[in-house]
Amino acid sequence: MTQPAFVLVRPQMGENIGAAARAMWNFGLDRMRVVDPRDGWPNQKAVAMASGAGRLLDEAQLHGDLADAIADRTFVFATTARSRDLTKPVYSPEEAMVETVRRMASGERVAVLFGPERAGLENEDIAKANAIISVPVNPEFPSLNLAQCVLLTGYEWRRATSDVTPVDVELAGTEMASQLEVEKLAEHYEERLDTAGFYFPETKAEGMKRTMRNMWSRMPMTRADVQLFHGVLRQMVRWKERGD
Repeated sequence: MTQPAFVLVRPQMGENIGAAARAMWNFGLDRMRVVDPRDGWPNQKAVAMASGAGRLLDEAQLHGDLADAIADRTFVFATTARSRDLTKPVYSPEEAMVETVRRMASGERVAVLFGPERAGLENEDIAKANAIISVPVNPEFPSLNLAQCVLLTGYEWRRATSDVTPVDVELAGTEMASQLEVEKLAEHYEERLDTAGFYFPETKAEGMKRTMRNMWSRMPMTRADVQLFHGVLRQMVRWKERGD
């Protein structure tokens, strides 16, 4: 699949470059470009931190300046706090990656810029971008670590390009209980509780039974859950009979 280029502009610490590579690869991104890294290139601290994503560093493009790094791109996002000095469209990370998918599907080549750790992108960098990605962070502490910003953007790329299941249930070797199985469980409890004299006074018995059946139906039970509840009740009855 065609991907955007993630451009690290004047990164300062090799560890952050490695962590950014790892974050990219978590979400299937491997087009890294590095602009004028402070501590030179290649960087062994970056390799150590990449932890399994070293291939991205091996294949990363090294550029002396930002203009060269984005020369082949047709659309560029800059990740930054909103700038008052420059008028540009501002996207959330989610919408930016949706827009990236749309543009790349029509043949455009997109880059995303990430600034250095100390102060982020400068206005001269942002001026070269077509739009801004602004993360809705705490305004009293808006600074994001380089790798964190890469991770967040990569996650939104993954969401925009993959079928991400919002909610899933791991059934651990079982399956959801059928309505019949839940009904039988309710009958089992009704029968035993009736024998134990639980439904008292008699005028409230039907309402109590209805409340319990409603409770069973609200519970998203598996077949294993149903069997467990049956077993609990049987054991309690055996214990009572032994006591007698």
